[in-house]
Amino acid sequence: MIFGIKEKCIIVTHTMYCCLLLQIYLDTDTHVCCVQLPVKIDIIKHPNETDGKSTAVQAKLLAPRDVTIYTYPCIPELDQSTENIVLVFPGPDAMTVEELWEHFSADGKPRVKRLKVSDADPETHSCPIQRVVFIDSTWNQTTRIITDERLQALPNVELKSRRTCFWRRQKGSPDTYLATIEAVYYFLKDLHSHYFSEYTGEYDNLLFFFSFLHKLINKAKQAAGKV
Repeated sequence: MIFGIKEKCIIVTHTMYCCLLLQIYLDTDTHVCCVQLPVKIDIIKHPNETDGKSTAVQAKLLAPRDVTIYTYPCIPELDQSTENIVLVFPGPDAMTVEELWEHFSADGKPRVKRLKVSDADPETHSCPIQRVVFIDSTWNQTTRIITDERLQALPNVELKSRRTCFWRRQKGSPDTYLATIEAVYYFLKDLHSHYFSEYTGEYDNLLFFFSFLHKLINKAKQAAGKV
């Protein structure tokens, strides 16, 4: 038993997956630290995306002040006149995180947000974006959202050379197709490395539930002789 939860529960229904997350989060003996993010994150969830399969809720639980989830056709108000916003989604015109600064520069003077490293440290760093949009959906269902006219003006960012560790891979999809929480984590990790300082695990806790469930599921599969 881990965190007061019987391990055998991990191999049942999608509903149990949601209950497991909630139990871990609410367990009084479990200390889950909330993560403070350098940008706001909006996740647009496909209406047919099963909650029991989605990892988006993990981001909301672990970074509640900075993550908001919308169920399509509801999407956030995206005012590009007041903040720099990007959509994380691959495509022929998608840029890398490293290219964000150049993209949002105008006459060599990018519109950036000045961020303090900490309240005790007067040093500041520049971040070229203030908001990031992710789509939570199977790849076969993304067309409905990605073609929405309200998202067409957003520049796309692609995460390259990343491999998923998700235990429920979509059939026929390459291992570069990441779960939503993986995409959020890798994007923030790259953002931090390029625009703040050397990454030293600032957002690792975003993978708390993902890592916990990954270990439980692998252990259950091994016990069942499926690995």
